[in-house]
Amino acid sequence: MRSKMSIVIMAVLCIMVVAACSRGSNGANGAPGPAGQPVTWVDVTSASVQAVSNTGYLANNDAAQVIITLPAAPAVGDFVQVSGIGAGGWKIAQNAGQYVITKGIDDSIGTVWSAREVARAWQAVASSADGTKLVAAENGGQLYTSIDSGVAWTARDAARAWQSVASSADGTKLVAAEFGGLLYTSIDSGATWTARNAARPWMSVASSADGTKLVAAAIDDYLYTSIDSGVSWTVGGSASCWFSVASSADGIWLVAASNGSYCGVGYDNQLYTSIDAGASWTPRKTGGAWQSVASSASGSKLIAADGGILFSGLLYTSTDAGVTWTSRHGIRNWTSVASSADGAKLIAAEYGGQLHTSIDSGVSWTARNAARFWTSVASSADGTKLVAAEYGGQLYTSDQSTTRGTTGSISGAQNEAVVLLYTGNNIFTVLSHEGYLKVQ
Repeated sequence: MRSKMSIVIMAVLCIMVVAACSRGSNGANGAPGPAGQPVTWVDVTSASVQAVSNTGYLANNDAAQVIITLPAAPAVGDFVQVSGIGAGGWKIAQNAGQYVITKGIDDSIGTVWSAREVARAWQAVASSADGTKLVAAENGGQLYTSIDSGVAWTARDAARAWQSVASSADGTKLVAAEFGGLLYTSIDSGATWTARNAARPWMSVASSADGTKLVAAAIDDYLYTSIDSGVSWTVGGSASCWFSVASSADGIWLVAASNGSYCGVGYDNQLYTSIDAGASWTPRKTGGAWQSVASSASGSKLIAADGGILFSGLLYTSTDAGVTWTSRHGIRNWTSVASSADGAKLIAAEYGGQLHTSIDSGVSWTARNAARFWTSVASSADGTKLVAAEYGGQLYTSDQSTTRGTTGSISGAQNEAVVLLYTGNNIFTVLSHEGYLKVQ
């Protein structure tokens, strides 16, 4: 007698055979879809041309740069393509109010900067993950917040000797440090503030992405951590001349910098890391007058600045959570560094010099903006939106786009190309490009 199992197996096989044998032939192909929008190419041998929507331009002048002016009244979805044929290259010019979002061009990060607010003794800046919510601290003045990537600012709290600020990923939870005063936290994007901890010579604060785990550093003092958004604090590390701290997104991986050269005899010049939210610390790189540190979201990629107002040194990067370090860039008065979430895009500030950006985790660097007394920099998670503070000057923001209006442009050389799409409100965006394009 057949078992129940064999009967079930045979039934399944029969169903599979019937399904396979009874399968009909493929049906007829459906009607073809609509054809893509054709591109009309124009060979331009003159020095300039007024672009027409949905047209490609071959810049074919060996003696001069071909200037292609964007359509003045394009429709949403219209595009313009430019390809360099001649040795003279090409430039895309803008009409009044127009600009191009250049996120597709990594080399454009930090190229164009906009001056914001007014001249103050700006000491520190911090950014939300998307770069829309910012907080800035004036030494001897107030805190200032922005919800539109730095276009408009609102004064907060009171005049204090603000030294450092940090933000959660959503920009809701903030922490600020007053040198010789208290720590202050906010859970409403800076509208109100609550005093925390005790009066100390606070130098630096950092926050996890959710704003619950905080770390704070004071010179001639200790490191302090919190797991409840600053309500209570735990002392850690050893007494040292703590200058800067940074945190991974989860708040577990930390890096701290001791600048013994600033405090004098008895303190070391060393970087320290923690893999347990500050419960214990391991000494790492030695010998630098460390001014600033920054971390990727994972905590594996780090950058540290050796130098500052009183000392000159190099930048250093690590790809193994601080176990080993590689020297980068030139000897300068470095004051501040910031990192994208993946650690690939970096920015470093030089006091009395320029801003410097990197898109390859610090292997190569490009000088940006102008020589100013830069004190602090911050970055969005993707590294495309940046904010920088000048002591005695203004705040500056960069959102990876061309300058608004007729002064903005994108240019390329022979064998370089770009495709721009109009998205409305005077904004074009880069769909694709070839070569190392110049953004202004």
